[in-house]
Amino acid sequence: MSTSQIAFLKGHGTENDFVIVPDPDNALSLPAAAVARLCDRRAGIGGDGLLHVVRSAAHPESRDMADAAEWFMDYRNADGSIAEMCGNGVRVFAHYLQRAGLVEEGDLTVATRGGPKRVHLAKNGDITVSMGRALMPEESATVSVGDRSWPARNVNMGNPHAVAFVDDLDHAGDLNTAPPVSPGTVYPDGVNVEFVVDRGPRHVGMRVHERGSGETRSCGTGACAVAVATARRDGADPARTGLPATYRVDLPGGTLVITEHPDGAIDMTGPAVIVAEGVIDPVWLETS
Repeated sequence: MSTSQIAFLKGHGTENDFVIVPDPDNALSLPAAAVARLCDRRAGIGGDGLLHVVRSAAHPESRDMADAAEWFMDYRNADGSIAEMCGNGVRVFAHYLQRAGLVEEGDLTVATRGGPKRVHLAKNGDITVSMGRALMPEESATVSVGDRSWPARNVNMGNPHAVAFVDDLDHAGDLNTAPPVSPGTVYPDGVNVEFVVDRGPRHVGMRVHERGSGETRSCGTGACAVAVATARRDGADPARTGLPATYRVDLPGGTLVITEHPDGAIDMTGPAVIVAEGVIDPVWLETS
């Protein structure tokens, strides 16, 4: 860990909040324990995860994407574990880059462990992320809460999701604890679990348990997985209809608009906000 003060920012996308640590040259050591301290809501800065901002050419996991994307989002869950992707995180990451003068309004590409993601920074402040295509693994699973259980649609957005349609979001219970998903072999590395209710035509509400973070106010990849699962349930698969399917997805922290195109590409549009910036005391980080 560096002995000098470490800059940070705090931001959120539909209240999915992040500690942002700019480190263009990948000079900082950020072990899991340090990330967990920073994301601790009582003893640290607090966040659902950490966005480590690194030039792609400077990080071993992103060097092969450096020609396509100058910047790599080295994303960590709140417990310090490494994650493939975070949709809200990409929007906040891109907003930080624009705020810092590192990119301009318009189009850019961000490298992630889930592959390069195309981003559009609009004049009105909305940010659209091209989230790639959903995979629909054949394995099925069941999600349980107490004495209730539901079949879950298996959707992979670069990270795994189990989508369950319920009558009432309160049936999800306490989502700070991971809901049991069986059989465990379907998701050997854990899973993000979404509970979904209908609110109108092409309009749903959801709650989510994010793997490694507990219940969060919003999950971008989860909203995409929910839109894809709902479109299949509704018979609105764009690959079959030839028409884009757009869903409004309400989360506890706000609303995201998800569009799946006939070629399978998925766009997610929503806001991003930077709320604070400061410095981290490296002594505290090493000794707390």
